[in-house]
Amino acid sequence: MAIDLQTARAIIEAARAAAREKGFKPLTVVVLDAGADVVAAEREDGSSNKRFEIAFGKAHGALALGMGSRALMARAEQQPYFIAAATTAVGALIPVPGGVLVRDGAGTLLGAVGVSGDTSDNDEAAAVTGIEAAGLQAQPA
Repeated sequence: MAIDLQTARAIIEAARAAAREKGFKPLTVVVLDAGADVVAAEREDGSSNKRFEIAFGKAHGALALGMGSRALMARAEQQPYFIAAATTAVGALIPVPGGVLVRDGAGTLLGAVGVSGDTSDNDEAAAVTGIEAAGLQAQPA
């Protein structure tokens, strides 16, 4: 199974709805497949102009290193030289919460969701809500 466009759109809509319900700032949400290709992305009105790159970097970094961006932040705090080198090697990598791996019920990696626009914790919460609303498993750490 892969993340198709319909599933990606469902993730985005649920993430945005949760953010609106909780009063978050405008978000940008990016959904990547397991190969790190963009399946869908949306930038809400009022979300600043580089939020796509940040959301993409959160999701892309999670896929590249096989862990959610919250875990990447912990790794950056413990091994900053590793994360700096990994950023050079893999390109887009933003080591703060908001990049969440997406798995199916069997644990197969399907892709990742990156969210940016509010605090990193709120970005991550929106991503997790979107993924779970689509009937998939979220791996934020």
